[in-house]
Amino acid sequence: MNEISSWTLLEREQKSLEILHQALAEFGGEMAVAFTGGKDSLVVLDLVRRASNGQIPIPVLHIDTTVDFPEVYEYRDRLAREWGFQLIIYQNREALEQAPPTDDPQFCLFCTKRLKTEALTQAIQRYRWRALITGVRWDEHHARSQETYFSPRPDHVRVHPILHFRERDVWEYIKKYQLPYCSLYDKGYRSLGCVPCTKPVSDLNVPERAGRGTDKEGLMERLRALGYF
Repeated sequence: MNEISSWTLLEREQKSLEILHQALAEFGGEMAVAFTGGKDSLVVLDLVRRASNGQIPIPVLHIDTTVDFPEVYEYRDRLAREWGFQLIIYQNREALEQAPPTDDPQFCLFCTKRLKTEALTQAIQRYRWRALITGVRWDEHHARSQETYFSPRPDHVRVHPILHFRERDVWEYIKKYQLPYCSLYDKGYRSLGCVPCTKPVSDLNVPERAGRGTDKEGLMERLRALGYF
């Protein structure tokens, strides 16, 4: 880890591409890449594109809780059109019918467990993917600090090609390649979640996810054990 801390952005890119080439060789079309509409998802998508001769040859999965920001939905659909990837939008419809009102204190945890985690599990099983690529990073949350590039789960493997990226590396990469990002970042947001559970946090002296629901953040270890990112 100490060695990685001194890597240049180019070295971080090369490591990510190495991981993706390995994943594509092993899993091929039996794999998808998760896309939340956030900056990390964007970098991962571009790296997949670079690892595949300018194409995104695998499905792009967006778990739709129905309470994402309008800006995220617009951005997601625009990027799918402009980059030409196969977008799969998945909802846990049974859970949506049981969801509490968005102003209920329990909504954030319900959303993370049922509308995100459960929906993700359903999508993986429905499409029979053997692997899922995500934008998880070591420095984003202590619950993710011990993740590995290839993380086996009961029915699939999680592939984490940008674990070694820091928040500043993500933005440096986006700037370097002039990637189109969600407009919410220009309004003070640093980490994007659902509307009821996310607030702007422009202060760089606080944790990146300080604007996310505090109940969910405190239970991240348990949620990840259930299948959350």
